[in-house]
Amino acid sequence: MLQTRVIPCLQLRGESLVKTVQFNKFGYIGDPINTVKIFNDLYVDELAFIDITATVEKREPDYKILHEIADECFMPLSYGGGIDSLQKAESVFKIGFEKMILNSAPFYNLSVITEIAKIYGSQAVVVAVDVKKNFWGKYEVYSNSGKINQKKEPKEWVKMVEDAGAGEILLTSIDREGTWKGFDNTLVKQVTESTQLPVIANGGAGSVEHISNVVKQAHASAAALGSMVVYQAKDLGVLVNFPDREKLENAIR
Repeated sequence: MLQTRVIPCLQLRGESLVKTVQFNKFGYIGDPINTVKIFNDLYVDELAFIDITATVEKREPDYKILHEIADECFMPLSYGGGIDSLQKAESVFKIGFEKMILNSAPFYNLSVITEIAKIYGSQAVVVAVDVKKNFWGKYEVYSNSGKINQKKEPKEWVKMVEDAGAGEILLTSIDREGTWKGFDNTLVKQVTESTQLPVIANGGAGSVEHISNVVKQAHASAAALGSMVVYQAKDLGVLVNFPDREKLENAIR
C-alpha cells in the first residue's frame, strides 16, 4: 500500500464510465465493471466513483450498477452522486461502499453531513468541494456538477462542513479538471492550511511529478487521478492503467 493515497476517481454517466474536461465535454471510457476488474489486477488501494448526472437529473443513485461494482471490487469504495439524505446514503452503504461523497446536498441541508457521520462516523463522509476562479481570479465554490455558483470561498465552506462533521475533503479545481496541466497547488495549499481535515487534491494530474508537487508543496493528504488512469496519455486513446508504484513511492516519500 502506498504511504500517500493515490485514488482513481471515475465518472459514471448512466451505466457507462466517462471522462470530462472542466466539467463539460466528456469522452466515453467504457464499462465500469471491466474497469474495476483491471484495477483489481493492478492492486489499486482505493476507488472513487462519482455519478456526474444524478444530482442534475434529480434522481437517485443507480443502485443496480453500484451493486455490480461492489460485487466485483476488491478494494475500499467511495461514491458520490444523488446522495441528499441519510436514507440514500444507507442504501449505498448497504451495497458495500465505505464512504459517501457529498457535493450539492450540504448547501441546502448542512445537517445531512451530521446525520450520516453520527451513524457511520466522520471518516465515512467526504465532502466534494468543486472550485473555479472567477473573472478577477478569486476562487468560488460550485455545486450541481459545476453549474451553480454558491458564492462561497473554499476556506469558508470547508470550515462549515468540517464543523458539521465531515471527515475528508475532495477538492477539485474545475479549471484544471481533465487538462493534464497539474493540480492547482495554490488552491490546495489555501485549503490544507485552513483545515484539520485530510484533503484529496483532484483536477489536472498529468504526471507523477504533479502528484509529488501537490503532496510536498501543497500538503495534500492524497491525490485523485482521472485522465491519467483512463487514457494512454494526453490526446491518446483509452487505456485503464495506474502509475508505476516504485516511481510513485520515490516521488512522494
